Amino acid sequence: MPFKPCDKCSVSEMALCNALGCDDLKRLSELAFEQSAQKGETIINEADPASYLFNVTSGALKLYKLLPDGRRQITGFLFPGDFMGIAMNDCYAYSAEVVENCTLCRFSRPKLEKLMRDVPDLEHRLLNMVSNELVLAQEQMLLLGRKTAQEKVASFIKTLYERSLRRNPLATSVPLPMSRSDIGDYLGLTTETVSRTFSALKKNGVISIPDAGFVQINDPDELEDLSSGC
Repeated sequence: MPFKPCDKCSVSEMALCNALGCDDLKRLSELAFEQSAQKGETIINEADPASYLFNVTSGALKLYKLLPDGRRQITGFLFPGDFMGIAMNDCYAYSAEVVENCTLCRFSRPKLEKLMRDVPDLEHRLLNMVSNELVLAQEQMLLLGRKTAQEKVASFIKTLYERSLRRNPLATSVPLPMSRSDIGDYLGLTTETVSRTFSALKKNGVISIPDAGFVQINDPDELEDLSSGC
């Protein structure tokens, strides 16, 4: 018998379940609860018990931490195929808020951990995803510490473009559901600087913005050069 939601998942090749055969995928599917969330809704709160893990199947979210003085630092954005909720201890280390209406597969942490003990391929897949998160964290440190405003924005767009190409090798545009303010919080720039930099890239023909939710990549080579400071 077909089983849900994994049999109809559009992001299975990029998600946690990619490493599993049919029988193990069925076991994982039986643990999954499909959850929908609207823009502005908080999915997890920093310091709350890390009771669940999530796989994003549509939409987008932002991850952030609150600084002691009340300021917010966005640490990343999640899109279909991304995994969320991994914690080193019993509490979440960040908060997650929906920036575009989304759906998620939610897993009980104790039950998923038990399944990982039974299915080594699942644990290996999760370790690979954690390793990718560490690489992204290192790239974020470089963005915040060493790059100019133009390099930061170009690197941000390039990263989104590369993600789009993994989902669709023929992609020429990238979704941009987050606000300029969110991008500024992520890159360590003011909203005004982000807007000016987008305008400059558009004026120079590197990108175009057909509507508020997308960026068209007109010159990938130039975008690559700008992101690396060439």
